[in-house]
Amino acid sequence: MAPFAYLFERFPSFGQTFCYREVAEVYRQRMTPPIFSIRNPKDEPPQDWDARIVKCVDYLPEEKELLDHVESASKNGRLTPEIISALDEWGRRTDFLRLHQAVYVGLRLQDAGIRHLHAHFAGMAARTAFWVAKFFPITFSFTAHANDIFAPRKFEISLGKLVAAARVVITETDYAEKFMRQHFPERADCIHRIYNGLNLAEFRRATFSSPDRPLIVAIGRLIVKKGFANLISACALLLERGSSFRCDIFGEGPLEGQLREQIEKLHLQEFVQLRGPKPQHELRKRLADATVFVLPSVPEPDGGMDNLPTVIMEAMATGLPVVSTRLGGIPEMVVENETGFLVPPEDTVSLAGAIEKLTNDRSLRQKLGQAGYDRAQRLFSIEDNVHELCTLLPQS
Repeated sequence: MAPFAYLFERFPSFGQTFCYREVAEVYRQRMTPPIFSIRNPKDEPPQDWDARIVKCVDYLPEEKELLDHVESASKNGRLTPEIISALDEWGRRTDFLRLHQAVYVGLRLQDAGIRHLHAHFAGMAARTAFWVAKFFPITFSFTAHANDIFAPRKFEISLGKLVAAARVVITETDYAEKFMRQHFPERADCIHRIYNGLNLAEFRRATFSSPDRPLIVAIGRLIVKKGFANLISACALLLERGSSFRCDIFGEGPLEGQLREQIEKLHLQEFVQLRGPKPQHELRKRLADATVFVLPSVPEPDGGMDNLPTVIMEAMATGLPVVSTRLGGIPEMVVENETGFLVPPEDTVSLAGAIEKLTNDRSLRQKLGQAGYDRAQRLFSIEDNVHELCTLLPQS
């Protein structure tokens, strides 16, 4: 019997490789929890997912089929009066589908004898898990990530209600753990920090061979909080100072057109390229060929921000020095002048200076890159971190 089940909003998702890695490691450790996904990410860029894991995902039905399924379960006497009453009372109010999705998932867990459900993000999946726990003798936990706790959306099942009802709440950084404990002191003992993990053996070490031009690599969704507009502006400053370089930005997102316009306006077409999304094996190769990794994260107007960007861990596992910003849990990875450099968010002058310092000094980037590699080995082993997670989750 599986000890617990997973519930995601989208799985596996191109922008959430940390979730996939966790599940893959759980399966590697010979646990086979059922995997439920509310949405099917079939419109996302292709990745090199393990087909055996993807095949295990139970994608929830679309609205009409879901409602028909719940109605059928009610007619067949599978729903308690309390569940029926809650569905009737909620009606077609906002988020009403979460209740029906909870019935769908809860019945399957009940049939399988599974009594605990773990969700990722304090959003759609966690709200569905909340109702599963209300309707069935099943507990739930969730892993909180970044914007879902720093800038939570206003739903009737709020972040506070999720934290109050969950058996366990996992956060990714000491920063987030402290943030959550300060906001929910009555539940402090249930909030735990577990770093995301990597299969460290997958990463080839950077060689720092001497290319004609140093290669700056950045990876992430093309959205405000990644700060790529500041990286492009910093590249313009580097060019003004006579620096020779290439900058490749990998990812996709709504700001692509705006960033391309910025590159053209600053006449950087020969120096800065938006390379689009790439599969994980390709990104690992690009990291190994790089000189320095840069992620100039910035806070969003609503308070959203990065917490533990997986791409920084990946760069460190490659042995690259990292330039990033003092935001969220980033300083827990990038130790100033030890594994890289940290600059204030939005400070393009300091950003350019930190990049230039590394591209001009091979011995410095080797020293910082080695320290980053050593830190990644200590903190970000997927095997160790998944084992820690599983010891915290209630076992069926």
